[in-house]
Amino acid sequence: MELNPMESKVLEALKALGATGPEKIKTADDVMKKSDLAKGVVGNCLTSLVGKGAVKRVAREKAAGYYAIQQA
Repeated sequence: MELNPMESKVLEALKALGATGPEKIKTADDVMKKSDLAKGVVGNCLTSLVGKGAVKRVAREKAAGYYAIQQA
């Protein structure tokens, strides 16, 4: 799977935050603070990563949560 540098940074931030399963989801704000990227960039990357199957989005009452899917 090809990732651009921003997507890679967002994915690494998710992993660094420990968001590696449905019980450990993190918000886009958490990723934004960890990755030092703008919120819009993080949002776009998360959407793209969900589309590529690298990240799972969990809809919640307030903010959606995200976690990295372990790649084989």
